[in-house]
Amino acid sequence: MKSAVETLSPTRVKLAVEVPLEELKPNIDEAYKTIATQVQVPGFRKGKVPQQLIDQRVGRGYVIETAINDGLNGFYQAAVQETGIRPLSRPEVEITEVPDPAKKEGQLAFSVELDIRPEIELPEYKGIEVTVQPVEASDDDIEKAMDELRGRFGTLSPVDRPAKDGDFLTIDLTASVDGEEVDSAQDLSYQIGSGTMLEGMDEAVTGLSEDESAVFETKLAGGEYAGVDAQVKILVKAVKERELPEVDDEFAQLASEFDTADELRADLAKQASESKLMDQGVEARDLVLDKLVELIQVPVPESVVEEQLEQHFNGENAHSAGEDHDTEEHRAEIRTNTERAFQNEVILDSVADKEEVGVSQSELIDYIVSTAGQYGMEPNQFAQMLDQSGQVQMIVGEVRRRKALAKVLEYATVTDTTGAAIDLSEFVRGEDEEDATSIVDAADAPDAGDTAGADATDAPDAGDTAGADATAADAAESTEQTEEATGESEAAAQEPAATEQTEEAAEKPAAEKPRKKPAKKKAAE
Repeated sequence: MKSAVETLSPTRVKLAVEVPLEELKPNIDEAYKTIATQVQVPGFRKGKVPQQLIDQRVGRGYVIETAINDGLNGFYQAAVQETGIRPLSRPEVEITEVPDPAKKEGQLAFSVELDIRPEIELPEYKGIEVTVQPVEASDDDIEKAMDELRGRFGTLSPVDRPAKDGDFLTIDLTASVDGEEVDSAQDLSYQIGSGTMLEGMDEAVTGLSEDESAVFETKLAGGEYAGVDAQVKILVKAVKERELPEVDDEFAQLASEFDTADELRADLAKQASESKLMDQGVEARDLVLDKLVELIQVPVPESVVEEQLEQHFNGENAHSAGEDHDTEEHRAEIRTNTERAFQNEVILDSVADKEEVGVSQSELIDYIVSTAGQYGMEPNQFAQMLDQSGQVQMIVGEVRRRKALAKVLEYATVTDTTGAAIDLSEFVRGEDEEDATSIVDAADAPDAGDTAGADATDAPDAGDTAGADATAADAAESTEQTEEATGESEAAAQEPAATEQTEEAAEKPAAEKPRKKPAKKKAAE
């Protein structure tokens, strides 16, 4: 078999493939066997019909057509591997020559046009300079952390007064559309100001006392009527306020591993400082990635963008996104996010190749354990789902890109706006070890997905194309996590569909909380 590549653009090629009759013969023999089980000839059992009789009954041209149809994808995959291209789109195939059925000679020749992952040349990325905002933990940060800890050990007490911000309510909800009740729920718990239910609820319940009700207009958030304007009646059945414990030694012993309130406060101050350093690290990481994208021109195939737009606006969850989902502004946003995520992946994969970044089994396990929790799944269940859907390689690619960016950040020179040098060695070490967050977060582009996560010939079956996050999101019944329409493995896995044939073949991160002493915690319970 011979193959050659003609470059049409930085992201599109034409692949010419020639398969001599000798290499096509195993497929022809297999086609004879298949057809022999499908035809009935008096005097012969199924599967035992001689080739000459098959030629008489159905024609050798049909046999060759069957052989080509069954073998075309294999020849395409072999050509992809031979030429080293990395497909991104469904191949468009034109068969230009088939063996002559009458003379039993000739060859199979076909051409394929497809989008591919572009090749880039990395500039010198060691020593990139970025400037971040200066940060320092304040007394307010420490008090906020202390109040959060106290809130975990607070008690709720009924109050006889109108509800205000921060109060906890027990409520009944009834939703109606055009005067017809469509949903209801009883005895729900809700904290005013949390914003965890319906838009406009905080304003509606503020000022209500026990046994008082109000009606407000909002868009329903889920179910059959998601995104539909509705009238919601809310009945307040109880108003409670949270009483926080005093900060003393007894509280420190109850809520943490420390014996005194001073020790607890000192630990919270340390955590606040570490959290601020983490903020600086994230800012520096994003700026470094921005600089990389500025330095390197990465052309983005239009098919990658179009496929993502199609999945985002016409996919399974698009119908529940509301009337304002498909707008020009939102399409422009998805286009920008997709392009940026694609650029991130191409650049960081190239850095990972140059730095010889690998992913260990323990790193992969850590990622799976952390990500499973984000989708409310058990790690074993999440891992099995990834394996069954063919997403493990995409997960490996995601972790690898994260480590590559951590390496670039390690080489970078980071200062704050006052000129002080910032030591991010602890942050970089944490980035290298903690692989629970997608690196494409830096582009705020969850819809762009893993566009180049697997080798072109890793997945011979079409359909294994949703990136790791989207697969997890689908399994967890999440919406808006369509992150994955442009997988490189998908493009390679697509079986070529002939567009034209000759006549012979034409018919067919959160901060840690103080640890609790087990004994103290048990006593508290």
